[in-house]
Amino acid sequence: ANKLLSSTLSVVNKAGGGGSIAYTYVQQHAGDPHFLVVAGPALLTNHITGASKLHHTDLTPVASLFNDYTVFAVSADSPIKTGKDLVARLRKDPKSVTIGFSPLLGSHNHIAAGLLMKAIGGNARDLKVVAYKGSADAIPNLMGGHIDLVTTAAGNVAGHVAAGRLRVVAVTASQRIPGLAEIPTWKEQGVNHVFGAWRAMFAPKGLTAQQAAYWEGALRKATEAPEWKADLEKNFWSDDFVTGEQFRKDLDQGYAGMKAVLVEIGLAK
Repeated sequence: ANKLLSSTLSVVNKAGGGGSIAYTYVQQHAGDPHFLVVAGPALLTNHITGASKLHHTDLTPVASLFNDYTVFAVSADSPIKTGKDLVARLRKDPKSVTIGFSPLLGSHNHIAAGLLMKAIGGNARDLKVVAYKGSADAIPNLMGGHIDLVTTAAGNVAGHVAAGRLRVVAVTASQRIPGLAEIPTWKEQGVNHVFGAWRAMFAPKGLTAQQAAYWEGALRKATEAPEWKADLEKNFWSDDFVTGEQFRKDLDQGYAGMKAVLVEIGLAK
């Protein structure tokens, strides 16, 4: 609609394998700038856990578009009132807090909980966790008192928080999220824990510098559009546009951090 591309764009859904089928599909078109794939942390964790042989360096990182930060939510009547309360419980007895998340063990919501344990000097393996197929299963179990805490995207709990059914004690963002300004970050509560579930565009290997620059420019313009900004606000996503060498460094650092947690949990070697 905004004429950012000179040709039409087709969206092809290659479902399965936690994104691996889509990633591999694009990888098979080396040198062709007409293919892109939307990726998230699963691109890294699939390789770390051995679910896929495809490494993030097997693709060309084009641009990280936004971050979907993880919130730590409890029921409204929970004795855990703040992030500091949660930290105190986890330090005293990690098994006293049952943590639910989706969609599976080793996912970014599981890693967010594991990184919290590492940040407070604990061991991620000591956490008591329950994996659900989706947040639509985890959140009712939280409200029903079957679990003590859910780690999930802010947009999944915002309505329940507004209705007084849930309380969010912390978010893994570096600063408070617009629209949820009442929720403190972990950093504000004395814990060095920043972790986002980024969404990014990758291309096949073998692109020229000019081809990569074309897509970087088109995506930057797209993220400046009012429609894009409205969608970020609606979903409580953070505008974190990163390209080039910084994006590659972020990916390498993210891989190392997530691998450390997954090894500690016992889901990777």
